[in-house]
Amino acid sequence: MIHEHVLFCLYLLPLIGAEADEIVSAKEGDSFTLRTGFTERQDDLDIEWRFGLSRTLLIKIKSGNIITSSDTIFRDRLLLDRQTGDLTITNIKNEHTGVYELSDDVLNKVLKFIVTVYAPVPVPVITRYSPQCSSSSLSLSSSSSSSSSGFKRVLLCSVVNVSHVTLSWYKGNSLLSNISVSDLSISLSLPLEVEYQDINSYSCVVNNPVSTQTTHLDIDQLCQTCSDCDYYWSQTTEAVIRLVVSAVVGVAAVAAVVVLFYDIRSRRAGLERKN
Repeated sequence: MIHEHVLFCLYLLPLIGAEADEIVSAKEGDSFTLRTGFTERQDDLDIEWRFGLSRTLLIKIKSGNIITSSDTIFRDRLLLDRQTGDLTITNIKNEHTGVYELSDDVLNKVLKFIVTVYAPVPVPVITRYSPQCSSSSLSLSSSSSSSSSGFKRVLLCSVVNVSHVTLSWYKGNSLLSNISVSDLSISLSLPLEVEYQDINSYSCVVNNPVSTQTTHLDIDQLCQTCSDCDYYWSQTTEAVIRLVVSAVVGVAAVAAVVVLFYDIRSRRAGLERKN
């Protein structure tokens, strides 16, 4: 699967006029460092760091002097290593996504970096989908014995206000299904059909290139939060009991009739012999 940040990079390549030297993925609130490639102290650094297609100056160092941009989105976020020229940007946000350019006047070289900043993914929520209780959440913290078997239910794994994520259902370590989106701030759901007697381990996973969240499913809890479901099973159980009782009573009645019939015949035969 091609991650969304790669698609983003492919989209930007025609605009920046050259391939990126490095692709960076980072999480909101974290920091990332763009490296010049120098591993030792450079006494004659003469470099500039720029951002965006407009090549806005971020920071430069020349003859030991550092000049920092007054751009508001980078204010108090830029750290420059005086020895190597590496640039670190702290407390990053989505607005720091874009193309960064390093110009080295001494070596006469230019490096380009494509940075994509992702929001951390939320914890996915598993709900049971049915006409009677489509919004009832499952309790996943404890286990209990299930009295239901042979019936299937559709589960929904959902996340809200997400972008550039993949939502997946797993059975153990095996991937069952997934769906990926690159839209901004949408709600996403992925269904799964399971049987009540299924004892396999299921989990729902949402991830992007920088974070992952997992919710595990306890199938034994399918009905414990839906009164309609409890009512359905109680009615089903009652109907089965009534059917069994009716059958037993019917068999007993037939047996009583047969016994009575033979008893009457036996008495008639005895009277006829006496006469």
